[in-house]
Amino acid sequence: MEDVLQVYARPYDPAYPVVCLDETSKQLIGEIAASENVAPGKPARQDYEYERKGVCNLFMMCQPLRGWRRVKVTQRRTRQDWAWCVKDLVDIYFPDAVKVVVVEDNLNTHDGASLYETFLPEVARRILDRLEFHFTPKHGSWLDMAETELSILSRQCLNRRIDNADKVAREVLAWEQDRNDRQCQIHWTFTIAAARKKLANLYPEIEQSPGNPPS
Repeated sequence: MEDVLQVYARPYDPAYPVVCLDETSKQLIGEIAASENVAPGKPARQDYEYERKGVCNLFMMCQPLRGWRRVKVTQRRTRQDWAWCVKDLVDIYFPDAVKVVVVEDNLNTHDGASLYETFLPEVARRILDRLEFHFTPKHGSWLDMAETELSILSRQCLNRRIDNADKVAREVLAWEQDRNDRQCQIHWTFTIAAARKKLANLYPEIEQSPGNPPS
């Protein structure tokens, strides 16, 4: 936890951008009966029955200090999908960075093995050399600011029935461009000092006599 919080305390540096990465799924739902649009004195109406049309996956990449985010919509959430996502980070979105500092949870697909399973060894090694990973602890994915951004996306853009991944991608792109144009930042206030105070019960209690350093 403190490792991630220490990364968040770093000043903005284009050569070492801090990017938070997370993913979520979106249930694709189609209508059985046509809905009724809103009219004067009459609210919109939607039939309670619906049709399941599968799911799609959304990768959220966000740079909190810059107020930038990019959402990639994919059909699945495999090692290969993650590998292409981080390749885009280093080759497309941050080609001039010395290293891209990535904060993400410790899902089993989030490792170098995914790159080697997807690309030639020399390509995988090149990408890894441009990345610096910092993982949130188990049950601590809330420390990943990309999760906060996904929550905002869900409330502002995806809180309704959408029946196909292409439409999800179009809706998400419009949302993303609006927030990027306004450079919406996440103002993170949970520091190491705050963590040590608020989560004191998670730290070990060490008894030490005054003037006697531990052996």
